[in-house]
Amino acid sequence: MTAPTRLRALTGLAVRDGERKHLSECERGTVCVSCCGWEGRKPRTSNFIQCHTTCGSETARPPIARHGPLLPTQWLRRQPPPGSFEFRPKSKRFVNVPATIDIPVEGQEDEAVEIDLTTLANDDPAELCHLFEQEKAGRIIWMTVALAYAKQNHIDYAIEILIKGANSMQLNNPREKLSLVSCLCWMYLWKSREAPRVAPEGSLVSEAKTKEYYLQLATQSLNEASRINPAFPPLFLARGVLYLLRASLQAPSKTPGAGDTDKAELLRHALKSFDDAIRVSQGKNVLAVMGKARALFSLGKYPESLACYQEALTRMPDMVDPDPRLGVGCCFWQLGYKEDAKMAWERCLEINPDSKIANILLGLYHLDASSHVPTNSPEFIKLYKKAMTEYTQKAFKLDKNLPITCTTFANYFLSRKQFKTVDTLAQKAIHFTDVNAVASDGWYLLARKEHYDGDTERATDYYRRADDARGGNERGYLPAKFGVAQLSVLKSDLGEAKLRLEKMIQLSKSYEAMVLLGTLYAEEVFANQYAAVKEDKSNEAKKAIGLLESVRSAWKDPKKNLAPDAAVLLNLARLYESENSDKALQCLQQVEKLELDQVPDAQRPIDATDEAQVRAALRKSLPPQLLNNMGGFYFQDDKHELASEMFEAALSACVRIGQDDSDLDTDALVTTISFNLGRSYEARGLTDQAVEVYEGLLKRHDDYTDARTRLSYIKLRRAPNKEGPDAVAKLYQDNSSDLEVRALYGWFLGKVTAKKRPANVAEDPELRHYKHTLQNYEKHDRYALVGMGNLYLMSAREMRRESETDKQKRSATYNRAVEFFDKALQLDPMNAYAAQGIAIALIEDKKDYKNALQVLIKVRDTIKDAHVFVNLGHIYAELKQFSKAIESYEVALSKEGKARDAGILSCLGRTWLNKARAERTLEAYRTALDYAKQALAVAPEQLHFKFNVAFSQIQLTTFINSLNETQRTAAQLQDAAEGLESAIKALDEIAASPQPPYPKHDIEQRANMARNTQRKQLERALASQREYEEKNKEKLAAALELRQAEQRRREEQRKKAEETERLRQEQIRKEREAIMARDRELAELREAEELARYQAELTTDTETGEKVRRKKKTGGGGGGRREGGDPRPKRSRKKKAANKDTDASDVASSEEDEAAEKPARPAKKRKRLTSRKKETGASTKYKSAEIVVDSSDEGETITAKAARAMVGTDDELERSSDRGGRADEDDRMDVDGDEAGAGVGGGDDEDDGEAVNTRRAANKRSRRGRVVESDEEEEEDGVAVDTSMVDAAEEEDE
Repeated sequence: MTAPTRLRALTGLAVRDGERKHLSECERGTVCVSCCGWEGRKPRTSNFIQCHTTCGSETARPPIARHGPLLPTQWLRRQPPPGSFEFRPKSKRFVNVPATIDIPVEGQEDEAVEIDLTTLANDDPAELCHLFEQEKAGRIIWMTVALAYAKQNHIDYAIEILIKGANSMQLNNPREKLSLVSCLCWMYLWKSREAPRVAPEGSLVSEAKTKEYYLQLATQSLNEASRINPAFPPLFLARGVLYLLRASLQAPSKTPGAGDTDKAELLRHALKSFDDAIRVSQGKNVLAVMGKARALFSLGKYPESLACYQEALTRMPDMVDPDPRLGVGCCFWQLGYKEDAKMAWERCLEINPDSKIANILLGLYHLDASSHVPTNSPEFIKLYKKAMTEYTQKAFKLDKNLPITCTTFANYFLSRKQFKTVDTLAQKAIHFTDVNAVASDGWYLLARKEHYDGDTERATDYYRRADDARGGNERGYLPAKFGVAQLSVLKSDLGEAKLRLEKMIQLSKSYEAMVLLGTLYAEEVFANQYAAVKEDKSNEAKKAIGLLESVRSAWKDPKKNLAPDAAVLLNLARLYESENSDKALQCLQQVEKLELDQVPDAQRPIDATDEAQVRAALRKSLPPQLLNNMGGFYFQDDKHELASEMFEAALSACVRIGQDDSDLDTDALVTTISFNLGRSYEARGLTDQAVEVYEGLLKRHDDYTDARTRLSYIKLRRAPNKEGPDAVAKLYQDNSSDLEVRALYGWFLGKVTAKKRPANVAEDPELRHYKHTLQNYEKHDRYALVGMGNLYLMSAREMRRESETDKQKRSATYNRAVEFFDKALQLDPMNAYAAQGIAIALIEDKKDYKNALQVLIKVRDTIKDAHVFVNLGHIYAELKQFSKAIESYEVALSKEGKARDAGILSCLGRTWLNKARAERTLEAYRTALDYAKQALAVAPEQLHFKFNVAFSQIQLTTFINSLNETQRTAAQLQDAAEGLESAIKALDEIAASPQPPYPKHDIEQRANMARNTQRKQLERALASQREYEEKNKEKLAAALELRQAEQRRREEQRKKAEETERLRQEQIRKEREAIMARDRELAELREAEELARYQAELTTDTETGEKVRRKKKTGGGGGGRREGGDPRPKRSRKKKAANKDTDASDVASSEEDEAAEKPARPAKKRKRLTSRKKETGASTKYKSAEIVVDSSDEGETITAKAARAMVGTDDELERSSDRGGRADEDDRMDVDGDEAGAGVGGGDDEDDGEAVNTRRAANKRSRRGRVVESDEEEEEDGVAVDTSMVDAAEEEDE
């Protein structure tokens, strides 16, 4: 496996950003260490040094692998046999540095000074340099001692020796100096890796020895070496590493939409340098291959980088310093194959357990895995603990200055709030890293620390630096941008925060930013609700709901692995509270589910089996505020029983909280929930339980006015004559300034004075009470405003309207009522009672039914009371929409306590009567009379209900009398006569009453008309109807019998048709199942045949032992004759019509079977058609010329054979259809005729075949294709293309 395409299909997947996952960029620094041959503070490998010091060549000779050159995957996964010794490659860095070295004494060949290179730390390099200069030591001695210092990590001493050695060599041959200067360049590159990224605090930038400082020295050394010998091979590798390090320090571009052009240019220069190094070494410089892989990785060309890493690993399987497996794993990670990356890094640890890079990479792998599981799961704890203790901690012990390890540990200590340790580790990461992303992480950690400490200025600065390190502006670091937005919120600069968050959401769909921005908009809406002057915040509410709902929807996507947030749901519930209580309740129910899932198993009931019981028991462990809010929404939806359950569970939760924390005061919460529980008991009709709750509240808090108010109301409903009024009066006397008490007292005055309202509305006690409230207590009391509006509305309704002056006064009173309603709506735009009052004024004063209808429809969604539906019924009745009016009245009648409401029943009777008049249906008249009787039964003392019954009866009698003899019966007329008599009697009684609902004269006149006129008409109609029924009795009976028989026949036909259709559908279902089963069997059979045919073509390779396809032997002779020269017999003809239904695969299979049964004969050569352009000057009349070339069957696949068999079958049918005559030959083109003639004239078999094929092509005018002369090309393609459909289209066009 030497190419990435051999591993699997590669994709360009990127690693998701996250606080604990920086693999996408952070390992680039660590890989750079490995790829460039520099890891930590160690010099380059001994392979390179040995060749360099001995022969001056840069070629690094790859050592011979003990197990042979294994492929990368084999090398990663190879396991030693049990009981055998596993070969573990080791680093060869500095292995050629001797323990001692002899310095020859100048002029004395037998004497030498021995230097112990293992204890150089105790020696002054100045003395050694003096000794070397005095004895005129050679280049190798200077190099060896310098490398010995480097081996002991004394780089400065090594640099000093190399500088003095180069100066001493200056007097001799300059080329002797070349190797020393080249080595000096490498030492400066090493120091650059150790140096800080920025100048330490308190030091001058010009004097600080930063990474850039050492890179400049390395550049100077490299230039000096290039002046000596620009073709010196080691310089190519050094120049490539220098470009890599400069590219890693290049600041990201801040230009929107622009890439890092400067960095990319440096990386391309590095890539060229590595290619030159590989070229001059004839491909033997493995370190140059590693550098090339690193440059490609930085350019984002991960498949190409992976191929280079694999190439390096293939050439030197035992190379571990640097280890190409690290690069292989990083490429796999970037390509989305995280498990393969893990396998590569684990193999690194198997070979070198002390590899700090492999340890930290595996730690990051497990941190990334932990981010994909819930934080409260055991799997998360296991993965996180393994990442931090087993890998990251070990990497930190191996090198405490490794930047990526420092940032990883700093994140951990930040979660533990050990800020001092965080500061130390983050500063290390910033100073020692070569990677902008790691520096960005360091600044971000410092910003988070200052954010926790409350130092917003420094936190803002650090966030800015973290963002700039990754490009800033539209690029940058998203968590840093989010941190700046959070600081803006802390500074109360909400406009700046929203601007930043909106920009973040535009750049990247950050759900954290969406949550914060949605919360800010929601807080604006909530603050406006309590403001003295209300503003229109509907736009902000829509934005908040849109953002938070988007986050809520993202929770459902398992790929995003986002945990639901209760705060988001609670904000949504508050936003939905006023307009959509159902959605608000759904949000709270989802919060309840989240809380229930987090209840420990120890608190779950053991004996409960029913899910409802388990849920009820677990609710005691939930926050009582949540349960109280859910109960409130249930109460609004008239689900009073569920509301009581929630309030009771909330009280139990309060008790639990008090037991767990005795210092916590839950009295206020218990008081509120208890009051709500009492209200739910009232709504359910459990008055005694409600009274008990209120009295319990008053025992604990005797000044709880709300509880006293409810008790007074209950007493007023129970005893409206004595005890109730006394309780209300006592309550009002004690709490006259309480607005709720004043509202109750105003309602009480309205009930008392309802029957005796004064003619002048200004003298109404209720109105004066509300006016006093507005003038002296609260001018914005909405209850008082709506109450005054209702009083003016009732006064206007009762005013006279005979003259124009009366009408003007009445209209002015309606306008006065509308003014109060409008004021209430200004204070509370969602006040449905005020909106309803305006709608009633529009109807009664302006007769504006349509606009009033729109208002009442919106009010209906808020107020569930019966009077709203009664008003809707009135409007629909006025608009002649009787069905909708009846529906509204029936809804009002179904409300609690309204089942026997005489007013609603009377409205239903009137509407049914109007509908009967409009539709002229007897059933509607009867229904109207029935509702009128029901209203009278509820209130028999009301004379107008009695008049309604009499009036409905008279209308019913008139309608029946107007029907034809064929549309009515004598029984119906008899019933109408009885009803008319009762109506006459009722009208007489109403007229004799002291206060009739209508003028007495009008009622008497209507009774006389019924008595004199309608009675006689009804008598004549009854006699005529009886005579008609007597004459046509037999006909009517026969007609009834025929009608009943016809109905029975139709019913039988309907049942029979249904049974027939059922049987037909059943038969179709069975047939479909049988067809599907047969298709499955045929498919399985064909698959088995193909598999057997494929297996039969396989044979065992004698060299490799693998299964390969059997090669066919090419037979001699022409393609159209048998052995011995006899022509091949022609096949039998078939009809075209029979062949059209033949399946292509069946044809192919049958022909191959026939071919297998025939005796073996040499395979004939196939003739394939092609097209070539005409020569210059030839006629362009025809599309193409057709020629025939030879092609062998060797290597042809099964699919190609099947396609060729289909083509052959079509050709056979074409020959069969054309064989009856030669008429087509007359229409043949000249070029076809020439080719045919040429074919006939020859005697060779191939010529015969060409003629036949050419003639066939001329007749069919199809299958024109390019010439393919190579059998191997056909074998590589594997599938023969069937062009029959294209040919057919061309044939139709021609």
